[in-house]
Amino acid sequence: MPGPGLFHIMVKPVGPLCNLDCGYCFYLEKEKLYPGTGQWTMPEDVLDKYIRDYIGSQDSPAITFAWQGGEPTLLGVDFFRKVVELEKKYSGGRKIENTFQTNGVLLNDEWCGFLSENRFLVGLSIDGPQEIHDRYRVYKGGQPSFEKVMEGVKCILKHRVEFNTLTCVQKENAYRPLEVYNFLKGIGSRFMQFIPIVETKSNASEPASPTSEPVVEDYSVEPLQYGKFLGMIFDEWVRHDVGKYFIQIFDVSLESWAGMEPSLCVFKEKCGSALAMEHNGDVYSCDHFVNVENRLGNMMNDHLSALALSPKQTKFGDDKLHKLPKYCLECSVRFACNGECPKNRFIKTPSGEDGLNYLCEGYKYFFHHIDPYMKFMARELANRRPPANVMYWAKEKDKGFPSLSVGRNEPCPCGSGLKYKNCCDRTTAS
Repeated sequence: MPGPGLFHIMVKPVGPLCNLDCGYCFYLEKEKLYPGTGQWTMPEDVLDKYIRDYIGSQDSPAITFAWQGGEPTLLGVDFFRKVVELEKKYSGGRKIENTFQTNGVLLNDEWCGFLSENRFLVGLSIDGPQEIHDRYRVYKGGQPSFEKVMEGVKCILKHRVEFNTLTCVQKENAYRPLEVYNFLKGIGSRFMQFIPIVETKSNASEPASPTSEPVVEDYSVEPLQYGKFLGMIFDEWVRHDVGKYFIQIFDVSLESWAGMEPSLCVFKEKCGSALAMEHNGDVYSCDHFVNVENRLGNMMNDHLSALALSPKQTKFGDDKLHKLPKYCLECSVRFACNGECPKNRFIKTPSGEDGLNYLCEGYKYFFHHIDPYMKFMARELANRRPPANVMYWAKEKDKGFPSLSVGRNEPCPCGSGLKYKNCCDRTTAS
C-alpha cells in the first residue's frame, strides 16, 4: 500500500447538480459524464467506504474533509449529519475537520446551526456587490441570487459560522477591485480567495487549426487586468489591512518569498496531491480535470491511496514541472508562479513554444509589483518580527523614507537593488 497522508480529496457528493446556473461555471457540464443518472446523491455505502478509507490513508493528527459540488446543500442537513456520524465512528480519536463550499442561497437557521455546532469551515461564493454578483450568479431561469446569498451571510454571522469568501474574477469585476474588496470587508469576510475565471470555447463553430491557440470565452478575465486587480487590492491591504484581513494569494506569495513551498497547488512546482471524487466514487486527477482521460478509477474497487499515488497520477503531477516551456524556466518570478495551473497553459511563448499560461502577463505584473513588500515581510519573518510591520514601511516608502539619511547614489532602502535616486527618492525633480 502506498504511503499515507500525501493527498487531499475534493468530494462532490451531489455530483455537478446545482440550483444556480452561473454563466462561467465549468462544472455543470460534468453531467455529460454520467448519462442517464437519475439519483445523484452519494450512496451510503460509497460514503461509508470513502470516510473510512480517507481517514485510514492519513497519518496526521487532524484530517480535513472537503465537500463541494455542484451545490452540497441540495443534499439536506441530514446527509451531513450522517457524514459527521461516520467521521466520529472511524476517527480513531483523531481530530476531524470539514470544509464546505456553497453558493449560500439555501443557508438557514437549521443549516447554520449545524455548521456552527460541528465547526465546519464554510466557503461562500460571492462575487461582489449586487450588480457585480448578479451578472453571472443566477438561478436556472436567470433570476438574480444576490439577495438570497445575503440572507445566507446574515445567518452565517448570526450563528458564528467560520467562513471565508471565494470570489470569481471575470472580465467585468476585474475592473472594480477596490469596490469588490471593500464590499467583502463590509459583509464580515476576513479570509478571501480571488479565483481567475479562464475558460476556452468548447464548441467553436469552426474547428481550430493544429497551430492555433484556443479562444477564451468572452467572460474570461483579461490576463494583465487580473494582475492589476490583485495589485490594487494588495496596495490597499499592504498599507492598512495586514493582519486584519487575509487574502489567500498574498499569504501564498509570502511563503514563496520566505523560501517555503507554496501551499496552494496551482503555485507548487509539481501538483497531483489535490484530487476530485464524484458522487459514485470515481476519482479524478484534479477538480479541473474531471474527464475520461484523467479518471484514475473507482474507490469502491481500489483503495483511495492506490489511486491517489498511482503511476498515472504521479505522472500527472510531475508533468506540471516537466512541461514548463523554457520561457518559464528562465523567468525571474518562476519561484512564485511555477507556471500556475496546467489547465491555463494553452498559449504560446514569444518564441513559439507551447505551454505558456494564459495569465502569464498578469502574474508577472503582480509578482513584480509586490516584490519589495514581500522581501520586507520575509525579512521580518526571518528576524521573528511581525510581517504587519510592512504597513509602516510601505507608508515610509511612499514618502521616500524621510526618516532615513540615504545618499542618492546609495542602494535604495526598499531593497529593490536600484540606487535610491532611481527608485524611491521623492526629492528628484519630475
